[in-house]
Amino acid sequence: MNTIKSTQLVKKIASELGFSFCGISKAEFLAEEAPKLEEWLKRGYQGKMSYLENHFDKRLDPRKLVPGAKSVVSLIYNYYPQKTRQSEEKPKIAKYAYGQDYHFVIKDKLKEFMHRLEESIGAVEGRVFVDSAPVHERAWAAKSGLGWVGKNSLLLNRQMGSFFFLAELIIDLELEADGPMKDYCGTCTACQDACPTDAIPEPYVVDGSKCISYLTIELKEEIPAEFKNKMEGWAFGCDICQDVCPWNRFSKPHQEPLFQPQGWQEFTKSDWEEMTEEVFRKVFKKSAVKRTKYSGLKRNLEFIKKKD
Repeated sequence: MNTIKSTQLVKKIASELGFSFCGISKAEFLAEEAPKLEEWLKRGYQGKMSYLENHFDKRLDPRKLVPGAKSVVSLIYNYYPQKTRQSEEKPKIAKYAYGQDYHFVIKDKLKEFMHRLEESIGAVEGRVFVDSAPVHERAWAAKSGLGWVGKNSLLLNRQMGSFFFLAELIIDLELEADGPMKDYCGTCTACQDACPTDAIPEPYVVDGSKCISYLTIELKEEIPAEFKNKMEGWAFGCDICQDVCPWNRFSKPHQEPLFQPQGWQEFTKSDWEEMTEEVFRKVFKKSAVKRTKYSGLKRNLEFIKKKD
């Protein structure tokens, strides 16, 4: 099968599996990203996420992850919910974690993707990724024209905003590469202005160590006192910089049954406060929220609790 037909096949499979967009890049060294990543790490914006300091070369060159790789296929999978659940009275959970853990849901789709690809054209060497391994996914998505990296450092797409997951296939198949698109943020600073912890000190740069998502998920120690009364009720993750982004007015509800809320949506304020470990394990069994563990979620709930 020639390059054009292979490319058409890849995009057809992506659409059949429910991915909203599919873009392709040539697997090569991300020269422009190297100094940016180096500077970001030097400033300590990774906080306690020391794993981001590892595998620097692999983050920037997919051929070090997949020897012989020729193409990076970038994919978008929508998670915007039918209804947002952000009562000021109750703890808030980031929209991406409403349903079942996306790592498993999307990884299954990627395995099916590879299976269908090989069924049509024979053996394909490669690996699939969804927010795993040292893959610079936003850079690849931008390079392949799926959107541009916004001032909040998330990928923005003109048709659907930013409430979506990114996933990749890094494969040894020669495909037609798509080109990048221009930046449409313009003079807007809505995300920077809205962040209560000042985690976006300059456009396109996020200080991860101040981000509410980092503080409630990645940080395993006590949340620093300086963030008291700045969390705006977020118990797991944060959507503030996305909620205020003008491009998210184009978000449309997802069609993925596995992303429907898993039982916590009816919790009362006291249900949250009195949650036992048994309830936590039952309700968040298949959820990304279990990453915090019971102790982490209780820590978050206690930290954001308004004192009477």
